Amino acid sequence: MSAFKHVIAGLAAVVLAVGCASTRTQESLGEYVDDSTITAKVKTAIFNEPDLKATEVNVETFKGVVQLSGFVSSESDRDKAVEVARRVGGVKAVRNDMRLK
Repeated sequence: MSAFKHVIAGLAAVVLAVGCASTRTQESLGEYVDDSTITAKVKTAIFNEPDLKATEVNVETFKGVVQLSGFVSSESDRDKAVEVARRVGGVKAVRNDMRLK
C-alpha cells in the first residue's frame, strides 16, 4: 500500500505542476498575480497623474503586456497615459486601444 500512496502522490504533483504551468494563451497562477499587481499599479499611476484627464481608461494586463482602452479627451492624454503605464515596474509593453471622445 505504501508504494501505491507514493504513485498517487507523484501523479498529484505532476497534475498540479501542469495545471499551474503557463501557455501562450493562459497564465500561470504566479503570472496572474503579477499581472493583477501591474494592473493596479498602472491604474493608480494614471489616476495620480496630475496632467492626465483620463477617467475612462481601462487597464488590462496579460503576461506583463498592458492594454489601455476606453476614452480620453485629447491625443496628449492618450500619449501621457501610455507614457505613465510604460514607467510602471514589470510592464513589458503597452498596447494603446484608447479612443478620443
